[in-house]
Amino acid sequence: MAAAAVSALGGLGDPGDGGSSGSEDEAQTSAAATAAQKREERLRRFRELHLKRNEARKLNHQEVVEEDKRLKLPPNWEAKKARLEWELKVEEKKKECAARGEDYERVKLLEISAEDAERWERKKKRKNPDLGFSDYAAAQLRQYQRLTRQIKPDLEQYEKLKEQYGEALYPTSDSLLHGTHVPDKEGIDRMVADLEKQIEKREKYSRRRPYNDDADIDYINERNAKFNKKAERFYGKYTAEIKQNLERGTAV
Repeated sequence: MAAAAVSALGGLGDPGDGGSSGSEDEAQTSAAATAAQKREERLRRFRELHLKRNEARKLNHQEVVEEDKRLKLPPNWEAKKARLEWELKVEEKKKECAARGEDYERVKLLEISAEDAERWERKKKRKNPDLGFSDYAAAQLRQYQRLTRQIKPDLEQYEKLKEQYGEALYPTSDSLLHGTHVPDKEGIDRMVADLEKQIEKREKYSRRRPYNDDADIDYINERNAKFNKKAERFYGKYTAEIKQNLERGTAV
């Protein structure tokens, strides 16, 4: 009887064990799903980071290429670029004024304010001031700038010669070719005419003033002559009457 009761109690406990096993399976399934979801999330973030790294690498390479291009440009490239853009705007403005039948210079003056006009006038007065002779290097530089401003190059002819002769057109110390390019006769004649003009102008100019044989000699040496000229320049109008009285002998 006791054994049968115990057996019956054991049989009653079996359904409870089956419910506990089912809840454990559900928990394991939920944990596995959570782990898979976290793994997918990590993989997604990894792919995003990988794409961002590739994009940053591409942008960095582009910036390096652009920086290399900027470094190879001339030092005053930005100023030249701004100048060319300004010239294009001026040409467009001229075409618009011509299409409307207006005078571009008049339109430009109407758009300039009084402050800008005064500033440009002050800048124009300061431009290229004649500071006199300082040294031979500065004088040579001014002469070079003056001569280069007078040159009006033929760019089309220059490009043709450049394509035809290449490096031999303007050889340097590193050039292997030398003496293969000969200037044309027109260029040589133009250079000769310019040199003759410079020689003629140099002969006309003389810092030493010519000597006047008919002038009165009122000095004893060169230094005294310069002093007398300065005195005459500053006080001549006040002493003219006294000097005339002394020459006529009528001075009191």
